This record gives sequence, C-alpha cells and structure tokens, in this order.
Amino acid sequence: MKALRKRHLMEEGAHSPAFVALSRPIISQGSEWKEKAENLEVELQQCYKAQSRLSEQLVVEVAEARAAKASLQEKEATIDDLQKELTQIRAECSQLKVDLEEKLKGLELIVGENQELRKQLEEMTTKAKNAEAENKMLVDRWMLQKMQDAERLNEVNSLYEEMADRLKASGLEKLARQQVDGVVRRSEDGAEYFVESSIPSSCTHKITAHNDGCGSILFEYNSGKLITGGHDKSIKIWDTNTGALSRTLNGCLGSVLDLSITHDNKSVIAASSSNKLFVWDVNSGRQLHTLTGHVDKVCAVDVSKVSSRYVVSSAYDRTIKLWDLQKGYCTNTIMFHSNCNALCFSTDGQTICSGHVDGNLRLWDIQSGRLLSEVAAHSSAITSLSLSRNGNTILSSGRDNQHNIFDIRSLEVCGTLRASGNRVATNWSRSCLSPDDKYVAAGSADGSVYIWSVFKGDIVGTLKEDTTAVLCCSWSGLGKPLASAHKSGIVCIWK
Repeated sequence: MKALRKRHLMEEGAHSPAFVALSRPIISQGSEWKEKAENLEVELQQCYKAQSRLSEQLVVEVAEARAAKASLQEKEATIDDLQKELTQIRAECSQLKVDLEEKLKGLELIVGENQELRKQLEEMTTKAKNAEAENKMLVDRWMLQKMQDAERLNEVNSLYEEMADRLKASGLEKLARQQVDGVVRRSEDGAEYFVESSIPSSCTHKITAHNDGCGSILFEYNSGKLITGGHDKSIKIWDTNTGALSRTLNGCLGSVLDLSITHDNKSVIAASSSNKLFVWDVNSGRQLHTLTGHVDKVCAVDVSKVSSRYVVSSAYDRTIKLWDLQKGYCTNTIMFHSNCNALCFSTDGQTICSGHVDGNLRLWDIQSGRLLSEVAAHSSAITSLSLSRNGNTILSSGRDNQHNIFDIRSLEVCGTLRASGNRVATNWSRSCLSPDDKYVAAGSADGSVYIWSVFKGDIVGTLKEDTTAVLCCSWSGLGKPLASAHKSGIVCIWK
C-alpha cells in the first residue's frame, strides 16, 4: 500500500503542470501559444537559412573533397612511380657501387704500376744522365787531346818559323829588339816611331763616320790610321792626316760595341750586339772568322799583346771567353755573377783584367780561369780599362764619373781623376791613356773631351766640337793625334 501511495504521489507531481495549465484561462494560453508559434516560425526561417548555407558549404566541401581525392590519387600514383624510380635508382646505385669498387681496385693497380714505372724512369734518367756525362767527359777528353796535339803541332810549327826567322836575321840587334825578358814582343817593332805625347788643342778633321752613332774607335799600331765601328753595322778605316776613308769592312750583323786589332795590324776583331765576334783581314777586307758561343751581346774584346793568336771577349751572358784565332773557336770560358763591361790582356799575356758592372776590377789567370785578385775600383759600373805601355798600371773609368789609376801588381790606387763637368755617358764609354802614360783623355755626356795630367792630377785641356755625348777616345801610339767618337756618329781628330 505504501508503494502504491508513493507512486500515486509521483504521478500527481508529474501531472501537476498540466493541471496548472488547464486551470489557466483559455485566452491567456492562446496568446502564449501565438508568441511561441511566431518564435518558432522565426527559428524555422533561420534554420532554413542555416540549412541552405550548410547545403552550399556541403556542396563546396564535397567538390573540394572530390578534388582532394583526385589529387590524392594522382599523388599516390606519383609516389608509386617515384618508389619504382627509387627502387630502380637504388639498384643502379648498387651496381655503380660495385663498378666503383672495381674501378678503385683497377685505379690502385694502375697507380702502383705508375709508381713503379716512375721509379724505372728515374733510374733510366739517372743512367742516361750518367751516360751523357761520361760521354761528354770522353768527348771533352778527346777534344782536349786533339787540342793538345794541335797545340803541340802549332808550337812545333811556330818554333820552326821562329828558328827560320832567327836564321834569316842579319844580327843580334834585331833579336834583342824582339825579345825583352824572354818574352817576344812584336808590338815593339814600331817603337822607333814613338814620340812624346802632346796635349791636343784643335780639331783638324770632323768626320761623319757612322749613322746612328759611333760605338768604338782605335788606332792601328804605330800608324796614323783610325778604325771606327758604329751602330750601322759597319767598320771603317780612316786616314787621320787627310780625313779620307781608306776602307770599309762589311759583314757585321749587329751594332759594333768594341774593337781590337792584332799587333801586326793584319786582323781587326769586332764585338757585336748580335752575340758574335767578327774577324777581318785588313788588307783584303775579307772576313776570316765568325766566333760564336756567347748568348748575349758581346761588349768588350782584346787581343793578346804577346801573340796575335789569342783573343779574349766578354758579353752580357756573364761569361769571359778566350779564343784561338788559328783554330777559330773558344778554348776557355770564365763565368761570373757580374757582367763584364771592359777587359784587356796583361803585357805578358798570362792575365786578363776585367771591369764589371758591380764596380770591381778583377784579375784572372788565362790558363786555369782562376780569379787571382780583385778590388772595389768604383761605386758604380766600370765602363773602360786602359793598360799603360809598360804594363805596370791600368786606368779604369766608371759610372761614378771617376777615373782611377791602379798599380796592376798590387791593385793599389795610384791616382784618382775627376772633374765637375765630366759625366760618363754609357756603360761602354771608353777613356784612354796617352802612349807615354802622361795624360788621360775621357769623354763626357755634354760632348766635351777632358784631358788630365797623370802626375799632377789636374785638367790640362778641354776639347769640344760636338754637343752630343762622347762615347770613346783613342790616342795614337805615335803620340798624336787623339780621336773622339760621338753619339751622333761624328769622329773628331785632335792635334
């Protein structure tokens, strides 16, 4: 009963709102229902609008989903293709790795073979060099033997000729004149023509000798004939008494930078910028030799004062070469780190004096090529060397515009000559001593020729006839005249 009663109470509580509503007036319930209906209509319209928007969004999202699905399918297909390609590439990469390993093994084998071949090549090169050195040594020994044989033969011939000449001599006077202290000096045959040097004062001849400049001049021994060499590749012989041209020697392939003549006045030797020396016969004008061996311009040359057979030259390849005119080739080469601008033989023919770009004066043994002694003669390059007649002193000129006189036996300075206006023009400007060793003549860049007294050390004369630089001076062995060559190619004869 209690349960039934409780259930009855609960049902009454549930139906109480209905009873309340039913108990309200009909009119008030109608107005509420009407408001609710209107609200429900508004809500229904909003729902329709929201449904339409949702439908549109659904259509768009369905289209996007379809497009995304299609794109996804395409990407899946692409991924499949890429996976296939990746699988294929991996297979190829594996094959390439295998090939690379094989290639590396082959490369290691080739490198090993190359190293072995290099070792063999080095061994063969060493053997070839040794064989070449041995071959060269054998050839040198053979050539030396041939030269010694030829030298012995020439000595025998010379001895025979000398004995024949002695037998033909009329008396002891000629032999005494030819021999001095056991050394044959054929250059002294003209000593009877020597006169005391005089200071020149006037220009007797002004000769247009060469085009583009005159690089070197010298007098024949005991003669008034002057030999000039120029940048026009020609060598000319002049009569200084008349100023007339006596002979022209052709065949030089470059500018003439220096000249020398044998003591019998038979052969003229020219140092050329064409890296060669040229030898002519003075009487016939025929070219006798072309001496090759230098690899740069030859700037200085001199002939032995004992024998007309030996010639020494220097070039800008840093070498000094000794030549045998009878054989026509080089017999000895001296190499040094400083270029030699000027050189000359000593009176005994056993020593070479050389002046270098570093300003040092050096003495060399002609047989061994050994450096005997040296002295710092100038602060700049030496341009000229001139040996005295007795061979005891030597004059050196340098780009420091000084002219120094050295005792050749001790290389001590005997005197220094300078002048405020005297400026050495080039690295090959040549000064000279007078035949009696009393005066020094040197050209200047202003076209003047300065003359000093050796004993006083003072200037005793200044000569000027041309405004271009004086490149070289030469004094006749007869005591006069003095000749000067200018950069313009003009040669002046002074008496």
